[in-house]
Amino acid sequence: MIPHHRPLLALGVVLVAVAACGPGRPAEEPQPPLPSIDLPPELERVLRDYESAWVNGSETTLASLFTEDGFVLSNNRAMVRGRAAIRQHYADAGGALALRAVGFAMDDTVGYIVGAYGREIRGPDVGKYVLALRRGPGGRWLIAADIDNGNPQRR
Repeated sequence: MIPHHRPLLALGVVLVAVAACGPGRPAEEPQPPLPSIDLPPELERVLRDYESAWVNGSETTLASLFTEDGFVLSNNRAMVRGRAAIRQHYADAGGALALRAVGFAMDDTVGYIVGAYGREIRGPDVGKYVLALRRGPGGRWLIAADIDNGNPQRR
């Protein structure tokens, strides 16, 4: 159990643990996608709310899914911190999005979801993500950090 008085330290431990699983040797051939998993309802809600806000092009709703001091770490973009900056970052966001989970953990006030994203349900993955989560007021899970990057383009 992670102590209540150390949520930022615990979040840091989660992020370091995920980062430690960093890239290995490049694969000789494309690897099959990891299978999707079912999430507990409170974490599933995070993904479905994110998808809905993205598809509807609502930067305000997207930003509300983050902690007040949340981060967005997008592929080939500058780091973004805080809801106001996140709202601005997502001002031109939108379009088709399908999120799926391949791993997760949750404990007391912190957790994470590791997954893949595509443009359609059961379509090919075009990228992968890690959502570091922190339990917010009322017990609702919020995104503390959204880390994503695209998959290599097939030739």
